[in-house]
Amino acid sequence: MFTIFMTAINAVVPIVALIALGYFLKRIGFLTKNFLEIGNKLVFDVALPCMLFINIYNIQDLSQINWGLVIFSVIAILILFGFGWVTAILTTKDPRRRGPVFQCTFLSNFAIIGISLAEALAGTAEGAVDIVNGVVAIIQAFTVPIFNILAVISLSVFHAPATANGQPVDENGLIAVPGRQKINIKRVVLNIVENPMIIGIALGLIFLGLRYAEVAIWGNPAPFTIKEDLTFVYTILDDLRVIATPLALIVLGGQFEFSAVKGMTKEIIVATVFRDLVAPILGVGCAVLLSEFTPLLDFGQTEYPALITLFGTPVAVSSAIMAGSIGDNDEQLAGQLVVWTSVASVFTLFAIVFVLMSMGLLAV
Repeated sequence: MFTIFMTAINAVVPIVALIALGYFLKRIGFLTKNFLEIGNKLVFDVALPCMLFINIYNIQDLSQINWGLVIFSVIAILILFGFGWVTAILTTKDPRRRGPVFQCTFLSNFAIIGISLAEALAGTAEGAVDIVNGVVAIIQAFTVPIFNILAVISLSVFHAPATANGQPVDENGLIAVPGRQKINIKRVVLNIVENPMIIGIALGLIFLGLRYAEVAIWGNPAPFTIKEDLTFVYTILDDLRVIATPLALIVLGGQFEFSAVKGMTKEIIVATVFRDLVAPILGVGCAVLLSEFTPLLDFGQTEYPALITLFGTPVAVSSAIMAGSIGDNDEQLAGQLVVWTSVASVFTLFAIVFVLMSMGLLAV
């Protein structure tokens, strides 16, 4: 039990510690408001896109894809997205807070801590870590683009209407019907296309496809690669990838305000319970039921670590950055949700890992 507990602690506590460091540095005046604003843009516009590009570009073997795992993961995310939409509407009245709550229900931290947590759950058998890493990278190639597209949608569908003499008005300046808001499809599409992380993902897929095309179509046994043939470019992108997670967490901590919790307690509780309890029960729980008790799926000790990181991790750090970059969303609430889902996930991850290890579905 101690080993299981330490596995969860070692995976999640570093996230909380870096957030706490950012909070402390801001409180003592070491980090300024201007630095935090610039740091936010650096992470969202540069570092995170580079990280996603490198993660996808480095996928080595597409022939061993477990399509059952891919299809299950995508369907489960879409189901959580639908449940989250309903939950945000039913539990949150403020349009500015609905987006962050909605986003929190389905968007996990899989892109940033997926590989590190999965490695901790891979076990000690020879080659186990490499196999699990391969599974995680392939799942990231399919789910991270979906995550980011859905995240943009979740932050775009709810918005507080402009007002004229205290009356809500639509984009044409006409008095709007109370309780009815028209979704601006053009705005949603533009937010998706212009999202830096989606651009990073798209470029990663394009260059990955070109590399495989050289071998499969043109028969080139030594295809052109950025890593081998443009080493300096790869090194720069990889260095930016390395700083993405710690910088994002420190900046988030610097923006955190405890005084704001009281006014958004309900939203924090709803979103945290959904993210850390409902999502893993639906995602991981259904995977276990379908794999262990039906012939529909066949998951083992190499797939469950990826599923735990996909559905059981706290809301993505980028969610707070995106909330501040897209539409009229409550960025402070989004930041609070990163902190509280991270803290709560220490306990929920322990419970998930303990149960699956007890069932023999994870390597000890």
